[in-house]
Amino acid sequence: MVPSFQSAVNAEEQRVLLSGVTWQQYESLLATLGDYPGLRLIYLEGALEIFRPSAEHELIQKGLARLIERYAEAVEIPLHGYGSTTFRQEATARGLEPDECYCIGTLKPLPDFAIEVNLSSGGVDKLAVHQGLGVPEVLIWQDGGLTLYDLRGAEYRTTSRSQFFPDLDFQQLAQYVRPYDQPQAIQDFLRSLF
Repeated sequence: MVPSFQSAVNAEEQRVLLSGVTWQQYESLLATLGDYPGLRLIYLEGALEIFRPSAEHELIQKGLARLIERYAEAVEIPLHGYGSTTFRQEATARGLEPDECYCIGTLKPLPDFAIEVNLSSGGVDKLAVHQGLGVPEVLIWQDGGLTLYDLRGAEYRTTSRSQFFPDLDFQQLAQYVRPYDQPQAIQDFLRSLF
């Protein structure tokens, strides 16, 4: 049974969407708002979303990240976590803080693998931002399931197998994204692997 905390967890995500924002204005807002905990700025070609995730969003994000990290440890995949670091590229007019992201093998200037949690619709297209930044794989949690996107050339395509986690079944992994029962979910997931 989840305690009364759950009613606070279901609070709505907060977002503001602005259009006609220049790159310099985006950079200025990053410098000004960058120290506010939990605030994320997503920029795509003049559109800026200022986003504060809900507690439910954060529970799903952290649970999913913990599952990926434990899996990588179990199968000895070297993972470097960037968390929700800001990545931006003026040349493509894109910038964001992924929910979670990682470099696999060696540390690089941009992540190899990003995780995004979508609980509501609207706002800036995060996948288009990742595409312009050149992130090779993006895993998106939406509507209780996971979709993996693989960047081939300039376009993402959905795929069932990751180039970085080739033996991980993401449909199986989705069954263990249980935000209110993370410790047990992780134990159950690890037991299912071996």
